[in-house]
Amino acid sequence: METIQTARYTYADYRSLDVDDNYLYELIDGELVKKSAPSPQHQLISGNLYSLLKSFVVAKQAGKVLYAPVDVFVDDYNAPQPDLLYISQTHLEYITPDGIFGPPDLVVEIVSPTSISRDYVKKLRIYERFGVAEYWIVNPNYRSVEVYQLINQEYNLVSSAVETGKVQSKVLTGLELNINEVFAE
Repeated sequence: METIQTARYTYADYRSLDVDDNYLYELIDGELVKKSAPSPQHQLISGNLYSLLKSFVVAKQAGKVLYAPVDVFVDDYNAPQPDLLYISQTHLEYITPDGIFGPPDLVVEIVSPTSISRDYVKKLRIYERFGVAEYWIVNPNYRSVEVYQLINQEYNLVSSAVETGKVQSKVLTGLELNINEVFAE
């Protein structure tokens, strides 16, 4: 992860960038953050989660599941790109040709060596502040999944598993994922 500048970028600055390189960018608290492509392990986990979430959401006709890269615009200084996100039927208008304009109902971040503090601290605070109802942190190093639910404008850990077991979603009622399915190679 590399921060590009010292002055705060705005949504307008971010949207006007014309960068032709092999990096992904996201706007976090006014900082333009440059990210390398995810590792194959990251992509396998992301693919597993996408398949599991999408199957559940489609079967329930509950909304849409999207995967990175997609911008989520929550204010003038924040446009994170979560690894996965779920938008409920009631919030489908947030999905536009230019990105997601409003807080998703559920966001998943898969931790990489360069994103630890960003995922566990910065993004957690952003998603919490802007009303993302559920935030999942997936850590490949520990084979763990933590599910946080927004309760009284604060995240509370409501489900977790390490190595074995299952996690449950509160936003997607009835969704229960086995850790072995999430980390299957």
